[in-house]
Amino acid sequence: MTLEFLLTALVVVMIPGTGAIYTIGCGLTRGRAAAMAAVAGCTAAVLVHMAAALAGLAALLHASSLLFDAVKYAGAAFLLWMAWQTLRETGAPAEPGPVAERSVGRIALRGVLINLLNPKLAIFFAAFLPQFVDAAAPDAAARMAGLGLVFTGMTAGVFALYGLFAARARAWILGSEAAMRWLRRVFAACFAGLGLRLALERA
Repeated sequence: MTLEFLLTALVVVMIPGTGAIYTIGCGLTRGRAAAMAAVAGCTAAVLVHMAAALAGLAALLHASSLLFDAVKYAGAAFLLWMAWQTLRETGAPAEPGPVAERSVGRIALRGVLINLLNPKLAIFFAAFLPQFVDAAAPDAAARMAGLGLVFTGMTAGVFALYGLFAARARAWILGSEAAMRWLRRVFAACFAGLGLRLALERA
């Protein structure tokens, strides 16, 4: 593992994407437990994409425009649905308290789906990891798997920081229904924008 890989991975992870925005939104609107559930879901999906890349499925997605488009449009539709659900919520959230187990599971599942339905993630892993591994090495696959796990761990750590910061900032706006209304509009616009951008992506 090289310093170049660590720095590059950190920069990539810190750029806010769909998973980060979802985690921040959960932290702001539902608190720390919801944010951590979002982190768990998003990270689990990253692991699936890494495994898919190592198994060669990313190459299949890249080669099959039909398969790529099917996953892509499903992801775009899900993000637009998330935008609509965000806009439908009303009022200010309740004071932070225990999050029901069922709610935690639902939040984590949405995190999984948000990242899992983005085919670019698998292709990213297939293009990113080999740059830091000698393809001729007999343990190249194991090394790429190790780098992928490090990348996944960094993703979980950065997302957790985003979520905890958002949960902390939640108290500043908790009592303002107007602030929450505008916040929901911002996140709905983010989800809608990311969904439309995903729909326009090319393999």
